[in-house]
Amino acid sequence: MRGNFFLGFWLVIFFWSCKGSQQEVQPVKNDITETVFASGMLVANDRYNLTAQSEGYLSEVPVKEGDVLEQGTMVARIDNSTADAQAQAAERQLNIAKQNITDASPALQEAKAASEIAEQKMNQEKKQADRYQALYQSKSVSKLELENAQLSYESAKTNWIAAKKKMAQIQQQAEWTKAGQDASAAAQRNASGYNMVKALSKSRVMKLMKKPGDYVRKGDVIAIMAGMQQIVAQLNVDENSIKKIKEGQRAHIQLNVEKGQVLEGTVTTLYPLYDEVSQSFLCDVVFEKPLSFDVIGTRLEANIDIVSRHQVLLIPRTYLSYSNTVQVKGKEQPSHVEVGIRSTEWVEIKSGLTDQDILIPLKK
Repeated sequence: MRGNFFLGFWLVIFFWSCKGSQQEVQPVKNDITETVFASGMLVANDRYNLTAQSEGYLSEVPVKEGDVLEQGTMVARIDNSTADAQAQAAERQLNIAKQNITDASPALQEAKAASEIAEQKMNQEKKQADRYQALYQSKSVSKLELENAQLSYESAKTNWIAAKKKMAQIQQQAEWTKAGQDASAAAQRNASGYNMVKALSKSRVMKLMKKPGDYVRKGDVIAIMAGMQQIVAQLNVDENSIKKIKEGQRAHIQLNVEKGQVLEGTVTTLYPLYDEVSQSFLCDVVFEKPLSFDVIGTRLEANIDIVSRHQVLLIPRTYLSYSNTVQVKGKEQPSHVEVGIRSTEWVEIKSGLTDQDILIPLKK
């Protein structure tokens, strides 16, 4: 599979001469396909790293490599007593805040009682002011006494309004406090929940990076996970060849564990960013048929079909010079030819030769 080109049929007719050491060859017409060779490996499309979202010692890792887990299955437990204690404290504070907005709240009961007393006081002062108004009309009290009674009523009314506002303020403050505690408790519950590291989707444990007793920090990778819905061949293509690769091209793949068996696929994804690790560009090939061997990381080789030509004139590569000339039998000077697809073994001849010409090796 390492050849840069694949010939549909390796039917080439050679004409050998017994004159000295000269080897004669006649061009033939055949099919030829230009391919790009690439190595790579099997990968899962939805591979991801499962990382710690809190810090502490791993108290439990109840899975092993190769296990297929349902979404939400616990992969590891982090012992973080601080987060747990903060979550419990936040829940207690939330319960208190909830109680403070009910009629059973001591602060609200006190404010309500003060408002009722102020209202009773206001009503009494109003009756007194009304009585003094009637007495004043009958000239039984002085104007000063009437004004004092009216002033007492206005003062009691002001106190009652202030008591009602204070009760409303206490109610509003209790609501604000509850809202804040709701958010705090939710945040602490989430933080405590981070101690349980769970599978994000149905996936397989590809590699465990930590074991029970290890100390992890936020962001540390605990396990490498991979969904098994679609396994693809991820190929490494060199810089000189990547411009030839297009989505939809055919690829012929051979797994290192299944030598001799060629699998067919199609290029579906070209990654635009150069991969510094492999020093190449990456592309994905989707297999036409389900794989019988789907172990992630399996190495492979592939030939990607770039262009095919049918029944074109071909000669061995060794009979073509670097200046695109060939030595035709019976001619003193080399003949210039126009070439198409090249490989290490074969060259397509577009013009300058016919299938009736006989070539001899180039003169040294």
